Amino acid sequence: MPQKNSEKSKKEDVKTIVNQLFTNYLIQHEQRKTPERYAILKKVYSLKGHFDIDKLHELMKDDFRVSRATIYNTLELLLDCDLIIKHHFNTDSVQYEKAYNNIHHHLICKNCGIIKEFSDEQIKKTMRSKPLGGFQVANFSMYAYGLCTKCSKALKKKAINKSN
Repeated sequence: MPQKNSEKSKKEDVKTIVNQLFTNYLIQHEQRKTPERYAILKKVYSLKGHFDIDKLHELMKDDFRVSRATIYNTLELLLDCDLIIKHHFNTDSVQYEKAYNNIHHHLICKNCGIIKEFSDEQIKKTMRSKPLGGFQVANFSMYAYGLCTKCSKALKKKAINKSN
């Protein structure tokens, strides 16, 4: 039971930190601190995994009514202050996810489009220790494209059936 309280405490700490980072950003850039913007931030940091604007808009309806334009504009602010990451996987839609304290990588199936996340300490260490020509890394993610196990098996089975 203490572990659940510890996890809850960590999540609350992250929410407090990102809230403060966002507030600082808004003040520094002379942007308004609206309840809608903070509601969007709160919802984003309650989500697990990737989301698009449509999904976020739908989820926001339960808590706080905001327009798609407000969501879009707030996501742009969150991108600017490095609180979310924008992904262009091999789909037409843009996906987002929270960025603060959320370093991981993506395995993307070229056949079915499934996206699996993984984390590797060696990759993290390398990125932190390598000088990158004076480039200051805010966050990073690696994308590996290939075939998931399910698609790989299905394609092998299809090849075997064709050869028979």
